[in-house]
Amino acid sequence: MKTFEELFAELQAKAAAGTPGSGTVEALNKGVHFVGKKVVEEAAESWMAAEHEGPERTAEEISQLLYQVQVLMLATGLDLEDVYRHL
Repeated sequence: MKTFEELFAELQAKAAAGTPGSGTVEALNKGVHFVGKKVVEEAAESWMAAEHEGPERTAEEISQLLYQVQVLMLATGLDLEDVYRHL
């Protein structure tokens, strides 16, 4: 198990290193449009899981949504503090 902050640090490190074979690095190389579509896809899947699949599937889908949101943050040069300012 990891926290939101730990995941972001891990993804930042992968992005900075350009880790070969990393799905995060591949997504970042495809750009904001690609990553944005993944965010929308995972948001819809989270909603559908909440409506029809129960709490465990919903939690799984939300975890994937949070991952994609963090990749979008990296793709746009944002860090956690940029987002936290608006919470």
